[in-house]
Formats: sequence, structure tokens, C-alpha cells
Amino acid sequence: MSQLPTTTVIGLEVHVQLKTETKLFCSCSTKFGSPPNTQVCPVCLGLPGALPVMNEHAIELAIRAGLAINCSIPPLTKWDRKQYFYPDLPKGYQISQFDLPICADGCLEISDPADPSAVRRIGITRAHLEEDAGKSMHDEAAGRADSRIDLNRCGTPLLEIVSEPDMRTADEAAAYLTKLKETMVHLGVSDCEMQEGSLRVDANVNLHIDKHGEIIATPIVEVKNMNSFRNVVAALNYEVDRQYLSLIHIS
Repeated sequence: MSQLPTTTVIGLEVHVQLKTETKLFCSCSTKFGSPPNTQVCPVCLGLPGALPVMNEHAIELAIRAGLAINCSIPPLTKWDRKQYFYPDLPKGYQISQFDLPICADGCLEISDPADPSAVRRIGITRAHLEEDAGKSMHDEAAGRADSRIDLNRCGTPLLEIVSEPDMRTADEAAAYLTKLKETMVHLGVSDCEMQEGSLRVDANVNLHIDKHGEIIATPIVEVKNMNSFRNVVAALNYEVDRQYLSLIHIS
């Protein structure tokens, strides 16, 4: 069977933990590795009557990052509530941004992995601030299905950098992530320690397949919370193969 012409469409959402000593809306420490639930207060626990206070350093770091990735910094930004229920989200919603982010309409130029002499320009839709959720730990190995919650990360400042769906290969995605990480570390925006959760990646991928002159798009699949570039590349390559095979079998 001949291979049908395909175009891979990849967009990335990169969560970068900002290099602040305290959380986004309270004075609790962001230090990694402390005992569970020892870096919490009424604000990040979402207790009634607790009032947030903005971390100005997080704003400064977000703007520094936005300028480095060629974003515009609008004169007005606002916060939004992202409503969802999960045990590690005490308030029942996440304070985030959507339509009026702190940074918008940027780009990042990378060397084309297929042609090192060429440059690929990856669009960036926005880079917005948000607070992190806590961490759920599931005891699946012991067979008791116990779950424990560590809320130390609740309220940790994140900058979510959302790309346009401009990448066409897993290698391009890896090159984009490498350049983005190097930029954030160099500017002191984040330490980007992936093993500590300071940089996490969600990848969105689908295929546009040209079948006898008709463009057929597969459903977009999101692969979430990847903590290494190797895992991102492996997941994207697997998903591209899976989507292609599933489509031609159905067709």
C-alpha cells in the first residue's frame, strides 16, 4: 500500500515554573522537596475569607520572558477562573488567564532540524500567568488504591507558553523546547528542572492527510504533563503513527 501524503500539525503548551521564592498570591515558600503540606496557608488552601496578594516578582519574570519570545505586553491584563473539581485543587478552580494574557502574539526562531542552514519561525499565541495545583500520589503498586494529597505546590507561579500549531515533526518540537528552555534559564526566569516539575509539556497533535485530493484531518489528541524532551518526541512519533494507521484502516 502506498503512503498517503500527510502533514503533521503540532502545537505545544509549556508550563514554566517562575523562579520566585514565594507563591503567586501568598508568602508561602516555593522551595522544592519539603515535607508534604508544610508550605501552605489559608490563601493557597482556599480557606474562606483569605485574600490574595500579588507577587510582583512573578509579574516581572513573566514580562521578561514575554519580551524574550517577541511577545507584545498589553496595557491591560486580567485573571480568569478555570473551574474544575479535583482533590488537589482546594478552591475548586484555578486562577489563570485566557483572553487578556500578560504576553501575547510572539514567536521563537529555531534551526530547522531537517536543514540546519534554514530557520523555522514558530508562532506563540500567548504566555499567561497561572497558579499551579497540588500533587496527587496514588498507591497503585501496593494494591490498596490509597491516594494522598500534597498541597505544597498549590499557588506556585507558572507561565504557560502556548505555541501556534506550527511544528511539523517531533524533532522540530524538541528543537523548539530546547531553545525555549535555554532562553528561560539564561534570563533567570526559571531553573527549568524537569525532574522537579519546573518545566512540563502538553503536546497537541493531529494529521492532515491528502486522500485523492481531499484533505482529511484526524481528531486532535493532547498528551499531557510530559517531563522530558525524550518523552515528548516518543509520544509525538507514536501518536502520528497511531493516527495514520487508524485513519487508513477506517477508510
